[in-house]
Amino acid sequence: MFIHVVKSRETLWQIAHSYRISMTAIVNINELTNPNQLVIGQALVIPSEDVFHTVKPGESLWRIAQTYGTTVQVIIQNNQFVNPANIFPGLLIYIPASRHRIQPGETLWAIAQIYGVSLQNLIRVNNIIDTNLVYPGTILVIPRKTRPPMRVNAYIYVLGVDAVPIIKKEGKHLTYLSPFAYLIKEDGSLQPINDIPAIQAAKAERAIPMMSITNFSSSSKGENLAHIVLNTPTFVESLLANIIKTMKEKGYLGINIDFENVIPADREAYNSFLQRAVTRLHSEGFYVSTALAPKVSGSQTGLLYEAHDYEAHGKIADFVVLMTYEWGWRKGPPQAISPLNQIKRVLDYAITVIPREKIYFGFQIYARDWLLPHIEGQEAETFSCQEAILRAVKYGAVIQYDSVAQSPFYRYTDEQLKVHEVWFEDARSAQAKFDVVKNYNLKGISYWVLGYPFPQNWALLEDNFTIQK
Repeated sequence: MFIHVVKSRETLWQIAHSYRISMTAIVNINELTNPNQLVIGQALVIPSEDVFHTVKPGESLWRIAQTYGTTVQVIIQNNQFVNPANIFPGLLIYIPASRHRIQPGETLWAIAQIYGVSLQNLIRVNNIIDTNLVYPGTILVIPRKTRPPMRVNAYIYVLGVDAVPIIKKEGKHLTYLSPFAYLIKEDGSLQPINDIPAIQAAKAERAIPMMSITNFSSSSKGENLAHIVLNTPTFVESLLANIIKTMKEKGYLGINIDFENVIPADREAYNSFLQRAVTRLHSEGFYVSTALAPKVSGSQTGLLYEAHDYEAHGKIADFVVLMTYEWGWRKGPPQAISPLNQIKRVLDYAITVIPREKIYFGFQIYARDWLLPHIEGQEAETFSCQEAILRAVKYGAVIQYDSVAQSPFYRYTDEQLKVHEVWFEDARSAQAKFDVVKNYNLKGISYWVLGYPFPQNWALLEDNFTIQK
């Protein structure tokens, strides 16, 4: 896939023509509401396995053909303007991906084996919905690149029957689904949630239901609640018994423990609780994961950080979710919600004390709109990345890109002449995050939170990785 950034006066027809694909393909993968309304700086995903290669000094057509596993003849056939005797730096050459015409008796599995690609990728690249409806004569595009395995979790706090359509749409991209969340009580009991529809929908999409428990709510930080439970052995045993009972009744296979704002003095009590939880739950055949605040050192101070012992969680839990988001907090000043430069600082510390194969990269998929000038405590509006684009279109904003934070943003003036600043995610920022996941060799990605449409993310996720089910 390519990522194209819209320039002044560009049309979708021009963009599609330059990449030799249909407008419909671009509209569908980006879920463009109005293809005739693009804004400067808007990033578009271009669904193609083909390559546009810019000739470098000293390169020959033969060397370029070898690089992409094709022939000089194929390059010349697809680039009629190219003179093999006059190849110069900067020349743009179109190199189509390999194609295969299905022969009678051939299976998709056999074709995948011939080209050394995975069956899953072959099916995905060709948008095959029903493998029984692929007939001889059909021309298949052969995936060009390998896609490493990746485990993907997503939280969802839209519950009840409202969760079902969201999971039906995005569940195919997930290894785990975590309905958020069971609130613990002081006596070790759990406040119930309506998670059965979400669990059933997850299983239908072959996503593993992962129970989530927490100590905080929209009205309480939960530090005193955690203190009482963690320091009372009978409450700990009651909580674990209730967790196991709920998991068995609901069909959960594992748990994510998200205790936040734990009092620093309760650090060891929290570690002891996790060890006890792992011992009990492993004996029942369940796995245990935790959610960790984004720390950049073991000595980082603050209620959110001190009791989160990265090294202990890395040893005790089966895996951890790093909550690498919310720098752009809804009640704070406008800034990137998940700045990649800050996330890398967290990862640089995390990999020194937590095995990489246990780390899940936290990825937020929503946008925020702040009023300017910012007033302390004034709450930003939170909405989807799709809405961020629609708002940019409505107000004629020019989308900019912060190359340090690796995040898009723009400003606009509303009907009341109030100035706004919007930070969101787009194809560029998503791809930058996926590159980091690969560069750090992390085990998984964890999304906060389903319910905010971001089709570019899911398309690029599948283009970068083979999702483990």
